[in-house]
Amino acid sequence: MRKAKPKKRILLPDPKFNDVLVTRFVNDLMIDGKKTIAFNIFYSALEIVDEKLAKKEEKSALEVWKQALENITPQVEVKSRRVGGATFQVPMEIKPARKIAISVKNMILYARKRSGRDMADKLAAEIMAAYKCEGAAFKKKEDTHRMAEANRAFAHFRF
Repeated sequence: MRKAKPKKRILLPDPKFNDVLVTRFVNDLMIDGKKTIAFNIFYSALEIVDEKLAKKEEKSALEVWKQALENITPQVEVKSRRVGGATFQVPMEIKPARKIAISVKNMILYARKRSGRDMADKLAAEIMAAYKCEGAAFKKKEDTHRMAEANRAFAHFRF
């Protein structure tokens, strides 16, 4: 690359849990710059998770959410690589920052696609499903891993 890489922006931790990952999640959840609404949706989703699941598991809702994110975080992905006129799907390991970004985006995407009354309910349902290693976001991770495993023969084309 000709230009220098842009500096990573430093995020401030959220007011309730004092956690930077929560802020990052809320920033991806936010639509049209409405951050307060996004925070309200996230906190109410965690309250729902706390009522339904966290009490039985004897964990806080934040721990359940973090475990759910961990469960849907992919380790490898496939990238297209052209070699001699043919395009190969080459399995690659994912950088840590991208792992977090992928898992956060997948959780929000599949929560939005769920059927339900409001976003807090849908997000809570997706968090609980991911915590139990089920649901659409977890299936997406499994499909990604399966695709990388199927194309393991092309791993020597890594760049």
